[in-house]
Amino acid sequence: MSQQDNPVTQMKWMIYGANGYTGELIAREAVKRGLRPVLAGRSRDRIETLARELGLEARVFGLDDEARLLAQIKGHGLVLHCAGPFSATAAPMMDACLRANAHYLDITGEIAVFEHAQSLQERAQAAGVVICPGVGFDVIPTDCVAAALKRALPDATHLALGFDSRSSFSPGTAKTSIEGMAQGGKIRRDGKIVSVALAYQVRRIDFGDGEKLAMTIPWGDVSTAWHTTGIPNIEVFIPGSAGMIRGARLANFIRPLLGLPFVQRLLKARIGKTVIGPDEEKRADQGTYVWGEARNARGECKVARVHTANVYSLTIYGALTVVDYLLQERPAGGTYTPARLMGVDLVTDLPGSGTLKVE
Repeated sequence: MSQQDNPVTQMKWMIYGANGYTGELIAREAVKRGLRPVLAGRSRDRIETLARELGLEARVFGLDDEARLLAQIKGHGLVLHCAGPFSATAAPMMDACLRANAHYLDITGEIAVFEHAQSLQERAQAAGVVICPGVGFDVIPTDCVAAALKRALPDATHLALGFDSRSSFSPGTAKTSIEGMAQGGKIRRDGKIVSVALAYQVRRIDFGDGEKLAMTIPWGDVSTAWHTTGIPNIEVFIPGSAGMIRGARLANFIRPLLGLPFVQRLLKARIGKTVIGPDEEKRADQGTYVWGEARNARGECKVARVHTANVYSLTIYGALTVVDYLLQERPAGGTYTPARLMGVDLVTDLPGSGTLKVE
């Protein structure tokens, strides 16, 4: 049944940042599914060209003018925000959505954005608005793994999560990674997010494709997994060669330089000129292994694994699955993580996902 045929899904909704790599992919898939989002962003040429091609409404505006932003959001029941770096764009869009009574979704993986969203819980409840950042690869699969492990080991005190992906970066993801390197590592310890060195912990992990050397990264689950599970100690890992880990640890010595505004601008400008996201053929050939491990005070341990589609394909499917849910359902307002909003089976319901196994 198409959106036009179903009165429940007549809510007008918007993809902001549809001119970006992932935003455009989501827009194209939405149209294939019979959905009719409004396409919006700051790049007039790219937004209007894509909207004409897809037969959709286009809106062009930035996020720096609060009054104009609110006027553009009003009348929409939902915004899927795809314009990063979310450290700069998420807060004004969340505020506009709350004031316009529009649900807010995004595809961030940034810890600070997740924490800001949690600070808006009371406003979201009062407005009857759902705020759910991280409805892409950041952080649907790891959030569902965390929820499954909490269910399997309710008294867990320590949670480790991770993923093994061969996917190349999109320009937006690469720029966010440059910001993250300047900020250093992050883990959750005794319920608090604390700053640590890059590659703070190193261990060997079988993510699902054989045991590999792995290091900690400041992934979004340092925030979200705690809000999903209440487990107070959380670390997130990715595989890395010995050389990659040495490089990350050496970067700790130049982090103050990486944080300088002109260095950030220089690195991001280079990324904009040189980084191109993976094409459809590469995405189809780049599945991802997702892993998690929970331990309790008695030393009992549970391990979970699930194999998913490529990180960008999963982001497309995940974002539109949550959009479709909010077009048809009316959950209570508040700030959610993906697993809290839609349950632990969200990841396995997505195309390309296998069974989530807990051992």
